[in-house]
Amino acid sequence: MEIDEFIGKFAEIFDDTDASALTAETKFRELDEWSSLSALGLLALADEEFDVELKAEDVRQAETIADIFSIIQSKL
Repeated sequence: MEIDEFIGKFAEIFDDTDASALTAETKFRELDEWSSLSALGLLALADEEFDVELKAEDVRQAETIADIFSIIQSKL
């Protein structure tokens, strides 16, 4: 999967944030919609789409969407 496709999947976590507003360098925790529920959605996305178990620590260490993508890629 390419980063652009991942950004589209990442955007599905949110109700009001459009994928076109996101880039690889977006600091996801700065998004208005980011919450603990979004974090759980991200963990579910990694599990369902990639069969990768992201840990809360992985999310805490990441700053951008590209960071999350890299973490997932490293666990494949």
